Amino acid sequence: MSANRPAAVVVLAAGEGTRMKSATPKVLHEICGRSLVGHVVAAARELDPEHLVVIVGHAREQVSAHLAEIDPGVRTAVQYEQNGTGHAVRMGLEELAQGGITLDGTVIVVCGDTPLLTGATLAHLAGTHAADGNAVTVLTAEVPDATGYGRIVRDEATGAVTAIVEHKDASDEQRAIREINSGVFAFDAQLLADALGKVRTDNSQGEEYLTDVLGILREAGHRVGAAAAGDHREILGINNRVQLAEARRLLNGRLLEAAMLSGVTVVDPASTWVDVSVTFGADALVHPGTQLLGATHVAERAEVGPNTRLKDTSVGAGARVDNTVADSAVIGEDATVGPFAYLRPGTRLGRKSKAGAYVEMKNAEVGEGTKVPHLSYVGDATIGDHTNIGAASVFVNYDGVNKHHTTIGSHCRTGSDNMFVAPVTIGDGAYTAAGSVITKDVPPGSLAVARGQQRNIEGWVARKRPGSAAAQAASAALSDTEGEQ
Repeated sequence: MSANRPAAVVVLAAGEGTRMKSATPKVLHEICGRSLVGHVVAAARELDPEHLVVIVGHAREQVSAHLAEIDPGVRTAVQYEQNGTGHAVRMGLEELAQGGITLDGTVIVVCGDTPLLTGATLAHLAGTHAADGNAVTVLTAEVPDATGYGRIVRDEATGAVTAIVEHKDASDEQRAIREINSGVFAFDAQLLADALGKVRTDNSQGEEYLTDVLGILREAGHRVGAAAAGDHREILGINNRVQLAEARRLLNGRLLEAAMLSGVTVVDPASTWVDVSVTFGADALVHPGTQLLGATHVAERAEVGPNTRLKDTSVGAGARVDNTVADSAVIGEDATVGPFAYLRPGTRLGRKSKAGAYVEMKNAEVGEGTKVPHLSYVGDATIGDHTNIGAASVFVNYDGVNKHHTTIGSHCRTGSDNMFVAPVTIGDGAYTAAGSVITKDVPPGSLAVARGQQRNIEGWVARKRPGSAAAQAASAALSDTEGEQ
């Protein structure tokens, strides 16, 4: 076990977040594929804490259900009334105590609305706390503009924190300080529990402030230290939609930078958006206007975009995906998709297959080398290898009550403007004529023709549409023909 492994991490996520102006609890708003609290929980998990407790309050049922889904090992403690950060932490410690858990070691307290905070920075905080033998260590950051933040006042000789002074209470000299309090702390567990019992509520809000613990411990002769984050943007909290968008942009930039440094070409990072769970192979190429979401993987040498949105989709090595929307699809090696294709859940494209322009697929398995070049819908179907589907084909899979399956074999050639009325099977090597409505199975190697006999009714336009432009054009054409004779 690491010497810096925390006994517990306590995440504060009980607030309502009224400035978000949303029916969704603040900590459940998402950036880059995770909720705000989900990012914090993921960072905390990198420390491998013995216990991870999230304090819930506002919309606690909704928040607790979300936590159970993303991390079943998280414990929750309820703060029924939001009586301050100190009160919230006390609820967390009491939840553990009621479970028979006695904490011995370091307790780290983080805010549930700081999605840019990294596990590495929390590990730095825990390491500094242990190395310096502090009773409490504050995570700080030096910011370009400290207006509105609590300033960190240090002892010049020892570097210990002597005070955290709020902006409104700071002197001109203190306001010149650019090191600020992040609201993230590492505590000695036993000293924290004792000090929380001494926190008073004689303040303007009538609340228990966690920052009061620092003064209580300092007055008792214990050392209060600080650990500075390497990037001040990590400590940014989210209070409104503007800050949410800014955090999304910063995190997206961090993810794209990591991808590019690992060998991925991103043509225009400013117009490319990825989730934290997206992965890439070497030499993948991402064009502008692309969104890669969920568990999407873009394999080596694959090319996606421009103007493409892939969610939970696997793109095989060397594949090309252009102007496409795909959800829960599998695109095989060296396959081509688009432009303007829509791959819905359950679509699986084989190696060197094609879903071309204005093609929609759903719950369809397409074999190696098979092509659906253009203007077609393929739903609830299995197509074999090296088959060609003619333009403007529709797999008629729904009878108004149930979905039915179509099977087309290998090395088939189907004509343009075909309707395959499921359930129906086309055997290997079979052909179908253009304009056919296929309602019966076609044996292997057969040609199916299913269309009415053409009949021309001469003179119909002159009789039914006299004087129309069509009638005049027809008359002129007939006169020319007669003149040539």
